[in-house]
Amino acid sequence: MGYKSANDILPEGLLDAVQEYVDGEYLYIPRKEGNKKSWGELRKSKEYFSARNAEILNKHQAGMSVKELSKEYYLSIKTIYKIVAFLKSG
Repeated sequence: MGYKSANDILPEGLLDAVQEYVDGEYLYIPRKEGNKKSWGELRKSKEYFSARNAEILNKHQAGMSVKELSKEYYLSIKTIYKIVAFLKSG
């Protein structure tokens, strides 16, 4: 999400109308319904975390302890348990 100056984008009449409600503050304008992007779509985060979590589950099933996984992936023990439980249930 980037910030743009309303002075550069909005027609003067519209800017005046907006300033009646919000003057000198930030205003979030949500995307149109058809333009929304799902989580992780832009930077491929979803694929990265899915692959990492599958790797964690495989290593756990191969006998690696939760404590060892926690140290290797820099995650809390509780988070490792959540990942393993979630992937086992799905």
